[in-house]
Amino acid sequence: MTEKSTAPYSFGDVLALARQSWVRQLASRLGQLAYPDYRRSDAAALRLLRRGPVPVGRLAVVLGVTRQAARKVADGLEQRQYASTERDSSDARRLNVVLTPAGQAYAQALADVIDALNLELCQRVDPAQLLAADAVLRAAITDDADRRRVARVAPPPG
Repeated sequence: MTEKSTAPYSFGDVLALARQSWVRQLASRLGQLAYPDYRRSDAAALRLLRRGPVPVGRLAVVLGVTRQAARKVADGLEQRQYASTERDSSDARRLNVVLTPAGQAYAQALADVIDALNLELCQRVDPAQLLAADAVLRAAITDDADRRRVARVAPPPG
């Protein structure tokens, strides 16, 4: 049996606070680049949409949400003029989400800011500590679908 932590907070609390800080930094930097309306779903959605048109159903799977929730994400991107929707040419029942030129620029800005934040973190933390933190975070992921998603994310350089 392991000894209970005497820290005034739990790992989950620190993880949640770190995520909130990361999202605030991301949103702030995007705001400075004339993208003041960052939403938490944008990063994952835009990463996928940069590859080309994506059916709403596939977007739902990647985001880990219902089709209805994915449609709301697509609608939000569309309202901000970052994406449009169109019927699939081979299957009219399928609705694809496509980035607009403004969406492509937003996706690039988002990728650049994430890269900068990652680099800054790597410069503040010893590589061995970063590898240990990566291992702990991967161990905290228990859902099989999430494990498959994180398996595609390379660990930090060591």
